[in-house]
Amino acid sequence: MSTLPASLPGGTWTLGDLTVTRFGYGAMQLAGPWVMGPPADHDGALAVLREAVDLGITHIDTADAYGPHITNRLIREALHPYSDSLHIVTKVGATRDEQGGWPPARKPDDLRRAVRENLENLGLDVLDLVNLRLGDAQGPVPGSLAEAFETLVDLQKQGLIRHLGVSNATPEQVAEARSIAPIVSVQNMYNLAHRHDDDLIDELAEQGIAYVPFFPLGGFTPLQSSVLTAVAARLNATPMSVALAWLLQRSPNILLIPGTSSVAHLRENVAGAGLPLSDVDLAELDRIGR
Repeated sequence: MSTLPASLPGGTWTLGDLTVTRFGYGAMQLAGPWVMGPPADHDGALAVLREAVDLGITHIDTADAYGPHITNRLIREALHPYSDSLHIVTKVGATRDEQGGWPPARKPDDLRRAVRENLENLGLDVLDLVNLRLGDAQGPVPGSLAEAFETLVDLQKQGLIRHLGVSNATPEQVAEARSIAPIVSVQNMYNLAHRHDDDLIDELAEQGIAYVPFFPLGGFTPLQSSVLTAVAARLNATPMSVALAWLLQRSPNILLIPGTSSVAHLRENVAGAGLPLSDVDLAELDRIGR
């Protein structure tokens, strides 16, 4: 059985004027298969959200496209009225089709509707942080984000959004967004095997901007997985624990949002992220993505 740390691993980070735990929770897996429809265990989904808050997590990541609408409604049912310390981060820029795809929805009317639906389904008057989702399911796609991002800036000026960020973005798109308005976070795929954003992470850290990696175990080759598994075995830990702990130790501006639909797995993730890694461990792990 995992032993939970006295406090959440990694401490806290400040998103603008919002203080959040660096260990957060991603709600995507609370929806049904392929992130469509309701969960098989409705009460179990509510229990996971309540456990996250009970563990001290103050950063929950979601999107109204999950389900669609399902995860936001579960969050509202489980946690509303929200405590002042809890901050819900959402994203807009993609929707769902009947085949379970994620077609882009970044026209101004799409974004205004998405912000309105997030507010309604979460039961909020203002969204703490909205990330503009760019690219597609295969990853970032180069191109200007100006029209879409300026739409969110306008909604921010109307008082519907506190802070802005970007997701699935190229470094050039991050720079373009920052030239338009301040951002507090970038949410991209990044892990031990995919180190393409190393320079961006370091640059953002210098600017006090959070970097939120998704797919902490995505895209490993068999050889890379073997190295990770060997380190985990030596530490009597799971590969997921090692991957999460490495991310927290990679840079102080990295925030974690691992998702799960299980209370037990949530607690394992919290305990695992606090795994101490030695210099030898870190050196061996760093070679995976090089």
